[in-house]
Amino acid sequence: MNKNNLQDSGVKKLQNGLEDTNCTLKKLSLSDCSITEEGYKALASALRSNPSHLIELDLTGNDPGQSGVKELSDLLQDPNCQLKTLRFLSPAAEEACQYVTGIVGKNPLLLRELNLSERKLGDTRVNQITALLQDKHCKLNTLMLCNCGLTEESCLVLATVLRSNSSLKELDMSNNNLQDSGVKKLQSGLENTNCTLKKLRLSDCSITEEGYKALASALRSNPSHLMELDLTGNDPGQSGVKQLNDLLQDPKCQLKTLRFLGPAADEAYQYATEVQGENPLLVRELNLSLHELGDTRVNQIAALLQDKHCKLNALTLWNCSITEKQCLILTSALKSEPSHLREMDLSVNKLENTGMNHLCDVLKDSHCKLERLRLSFCGLTDEGCSAVTSALKSNPSHLRELILTGNQIKNTGVNHLCDVLKDSRCKLERLSLWSCSITEKQCLILTSALKSNPSHLRELDLSWNQIKNTGVNHLCDVLKDSRCKLERLSLSVCSITEKQCLILTSALKSNPSHLRELDLSWNELGDSGVKNLSDLLMNTQFKLEKLDLCYCSISEKQCLILTSALKSNPSHLRELDLSCNQIKNTGVNHLCDVLKDSRCKLERLSLFKCGITDVSYLTPSLTNTKALQFLKLLDLGDNKIGDSKQKLIDVLRDSNCKLIVDR
Repeated sequence: MNKNNLQDSGVKKLQNGLEDTNCTLKKLSLSDCSITEEGYKALASALRSNPSHLIELDLTGNDPGQSGVKELSDLLQDPNCQLKTLRFLSPAAEEACQYVTGIVGKNPLLLRELNLSERKLGDTRVNQITALLQDKHCKLNTLMLCNCGLTEESCLVLATVLRSNSSLKELDMSNNNLQDSGVKKLQSGLENTNCTLKKLRLSDCSITEEGYKALASALRSNPSHLMELDLTGNDPGQSGVKQLNDLLQDPKCQLKTLRFLGPAADEAYQYATEVQGENPLLVRELNLSLHELGDTRVNQIAALLQDKHCKLNALTLWNCSITEKQCLILTSALKSEPSHLREMDLSVNKLENTGMNHLCDVLKDSHCKLERLRLSFCGLTDEGCSAVTSALKSNPSHLRELILTGNQIKNTGVNHLCDVLKDSRCKLERLSLWSCSITEKQCLILTSALKSNPSHLRELDLSWNQIKNTGVNHLCDVLKDSRCKLERLSLSVCSITEKQCLILTSALKSNPSHLRELDLSWNELGDSGVKNLSDLLMNTQFKLEKLDLCYCSISEKQCLILTSALKSNPSHLRELDLSCNQIKNTGVNHLCDVLKDSRCKLERLSLFKCGITDVSYLTPSLTNTKALQFLKLLDLGDNKIGDSKQKLIDVLRDSNCKLIVDR
C-alpha cells in the first residue's frame, strides 16, 4: 500500500484487520503513507495482539516521532514478535544498515557500539554511514573508524553527524591521514553545543599545530562534555602544546585524559597510572615507592619528567633500588625542566656520594625551587653531605625541609650544613639528622648556626646521636631564644641524663608557647627530670599535643607526678606514649584520673609492655566520662592483663577506639 495518503486514520482502520487472529499476513509495506506517531501506535497495538505471523514491515518515508519509535522498539523486545525485517530508514541509511549488518551480523539500530576499523570505506560508504548516524532511530554511542582511509571530505560529513546526533559519545578516527585541514572540517561539529562526545581518538592522523589550535578552539567553545582526547603520534609544535595547556587550565574543561606523549614517556605514564591509580599528567605528585624500577623504567620516567606537559611538583622514589647511574639519568631529566619540582624523596636508595654529585647539579640551578628534599639512608658520608650543602649554599632560599636521616655525615658534612643554616636567605623549617653520627662537638657547631638564624625552624630531629651533656646545653641556648618557634623536637636515644633533662625543661619553660611535640624516648630522665618535665606540663602557656616517653625507666611514683601535672593542664595533649616503662597497675590508676577529667581530649594512649596486670579501673573511667568521644587508640599490648581485659573489650566494641591487647 506504498505511497498512498492513508494517514493515521487509515492505519487505525487497518488495525481491526491486523489484530484479528484470522489475519496471517507476513509482509506489509506502508512507505510514504503520511503516517505519524498515532499510526505507529495503532500498528504496534495490532501486532502486539496478533504477533505471530508478520515478518516484514516497511515504514520508510513516514515520521514516527519519539513516541512511535518507542512503540516499535518496545514491540521488538516482545518474545512473541516474529518481525525479521523492519524498515523505516532513508535509502542511504538503509544501504549502510545492510552493509553494517553484513559485517557485524547485527542490525546497527539495535547496537550501541559499531567497529568498522581496518575497512577502506571510501567517500560513498562514509556518506551512507553518516546518513545512518543522522537518522533519529540510530542510537549508537561508540563509532570506531580506525585506519579506514578517511579523508578531509570524510571529516566534513562526520562533522554534520556531531552537530545532529547527541547520542554519539565515543569516536575513534585514529590512523587516518586527516591532516590539519580535516581537523578544521571536524571543528564545526565539535564546537556545536549539540555535540556531546566524551571520547575522541585522533592518534597518528598527521596533525600539526594548526590542527591542535582548531581542536582547542572547538573545545573552548563547547567544553563541558569531552573527557578523553588521544592525540599521540602527532606533532603539535610549541604553539599546539600551549593551546592544549591553556585549555586544561579552563575550569569549564572536563578533560580527564589527554594523551600526546612520546613512546617512552607514554610507557611511564601508563606504568605510573597503573601504580598510583591516577594520570600523572593530571596530578602534581608521583609516588612509585617500593617498586624496583631498573634501568628501562628509570629511562621512561626520565622521559616523562622531561616532557613539557609534565608539571609534577612532588616525586617520591623511596626504596626503589635506584643506583648512582640511574640517579644520573633522573637528575639529567630534572635539569632540563627544574622549575616545577617542589618535593623529592630518594630515601633508601644506594645513591652514595657519586649520585649526590649528580643531584647537586640540579640543586645549584637557579631555576630549581625545591622545597622538600629527603635523602634518608642513601649511603652518604660527610663528602656526599658536603656536596649537597655546597649546592644549597648557592641556591638556599627555597628549601623548607631537609631529611638526612641515617647518613654518616660526621664533621665536614655538619660544618657545611651549618654554613647553609647561618645564611640569612635560608628559611629551613624542618631538619632531620636522625642517626647521623653527630657528637657533642658537632652539636655545638650546629646549634651555633641555628642561634644565628632561629626564627624559621619548626621541627628538629637529633634522635639517635650521642649529643650527651654538652650538646643538650648548646641546644638549650637555641630553645631559650625568644625568636625560636620550634614546634617539634625529637631527642630519642641521645644519652640525655637527669641533669640534661633539667636544663632542657628549664629552657622550654622560658619560651613555652610554641612546642607541640616532644620525644624524649630511650633516655634516663630520673626523678628530678620527670619532676621538671611535670612542672613544664603544668604551665598553662605550654600547649604540648604529643609526648613520647617510651623506654625512659619511668616508675609508678614518677607516673603519679606526671599524671598530676597533666590533670592540672589536660586540654591540649592528644598523644601520650609511656610504653616500656614499669608504671604497673598504680600508674594506670593515676592515668584514669586524667581520662575522667572532662577537659581531657586524649586521642592515643600507648602503654605497651608496662607491667600491667589489671585494667578493671579503666572500664568505669571510659564508660562514665567523655573520654571515648576522643580516644582513637589504646595500646595495652604485651601486658598480662588476664580476665580484666574482657570488660574493656566490651566497653570499646561499639566505640571508634582501636584496642590493642595482643602483639
